Amino acid sequence: MVIEMTLANVITVAALFIASLWALVKVISGQQERRLSDRFDELGRSMQTIVKAQENNASATQELERELMKWKADLPLQYVRRDDYIRNQTVIEAKLDAMASMLGTAPKRGNQNHAD
Repeated sequence: MVIEMTLANVITVAALFIASLWALVKVISGQQERRLSDRFDELGRSMQTIVKAQENNASATQELERELMKWKADLPLQYVRRDDYIRNQTVIEAKLDAMASMLGTAPKRGNQNHAD
């Protein structure tokens, strides 16, 4: 069996082969473009979700910062340092001791006033 091909047949077969390769490349690149587009769309949706979460975190952080500032402002009103407490307690105890000594000596002075 002998196959004869003329120059026109060879050119036609080569053109068909090149055209089929070209069509295959176009189909593959179209699928790749579609996949890339889908990935970028998903990435965009993910970025929007991240942006929304970031905004929520930012507002929560600001609220937390406000609460911390309130606590810092209220802290001196509600908290007494140990040294201040000890100093105040010492003053109160000294006054009580002085009052006790005055009350302890008061009956003796009273008796002395009645003896005169």
